[in-house]
Amino acid sequence: MANILSVSCKTIQAPVCRKNSSAGKRSCHDDAFSCSNEVTGGSSGIGKSLAILAVKRGAKVTIVARNKDRLVEAQNDISSHGAKEQVQIVSVDLSADFEEVQKSFNKAESTFGHIQFLINCAGSSIPGRFEELPISTFQKMMDINYMSAVHATRAVIAGMKSRCEGRIVFVSSQAGQLGLYGYTSYSASKFALRGLAEALQMEISPYNIRLTLAFPPDTNTPGFAEEQKGKPEETKLISETSGLFSPEKVAQTILDDTVRGRFFSSIGLDGWMLANVTCGFSPSTSVMEVMQQSLTMGLFRIVSIFYLYHFDKTVKECKLRRNAESKNR
Repeated sequence: MANILSVSCKTIQAPVCRKNSSAGKRSCHDDAFSCSNEVTGGSSGIGKSLAILAVKRGAKVTIVARNKDRLVEAQNDISSHGAKEQVQIVSVDLSADFEEVQKSFNKAESTFGHIQFLINCAGSSIPGRFEELPISTFQKMMDINYMSAVHATRAVIAGMKSRCEGRIVFVSSQAGQLGLYGYTSYSASKFALRGLAEALQMEISPYNIRLTLAFPPDTNTPGFAEEQKGKPEETKLISETSGLFSPEKVAQTILDDTVRGRFFSSIGLDGWMLANVTCGFSPSTSVMEVMQQSLTMGLFRIVSIFYLYHFDKTVKECKLRRNAESKNR
């Protein structure tokens, strides 16, 4: 369930929001993963890999989750890449009561210092055909994948604004860039993160706070293995087209893109294409990025039609196969 990575370092608080407080002074933006961080989803998968990368950079890390046993296990594993005193654990349900989340974050800050880097990595997927999923599943996906990010971000945003410095990462999914068969509940919750990220970036930009929105593909995590058990055949076949990535590879890419200040973080060739073709009104990182998006959007839109044709063909073939199997029974 949801976890948090908190990393701590000393900074100079400036009276006004400037890109750098003064010449020669180290800023969290220079090496975000060595400053105070919160990462939701840090007890396993991508979040845990991000926590390990942070510890290797000398950061202090707080992982937060509901399951105390998993937290302790993750703490031991993560601290083995650094020092025991670099990792602390806090147990809380990020998708439930906001006041409890705020108290947990305050507790983490009292030990490791101000949270300057928040990675919203908590998430879950319950695939299934729209009419077969319990109605409660749609609310559950929004609570875990969206509201947990809202709660975590709300808990740190005031402090980041007061210090005029911070980084926030939302880990969405490629299913948050295009809707796919079997992901009616999951895709909706991940698409919601993009709306939140784009609107929030506009609000926090004057405070020298940067936001990165990551769209990882299928990643070889315990959550993915559990998801496979109930995934419709069509969903499996369509998802396989982007391949399966290691959490270490995904985490490293997210780290690199965040340190560079990119708004979008994509993994793999398909991910890069999706980021370009769906960029829309998203914040731009650089002139070069805008030129690249402008030159490739038209071409990638044509390419996307072939992808969609293949996906629709897969869905129809699976339906015909099921119909044939039913007749033979």
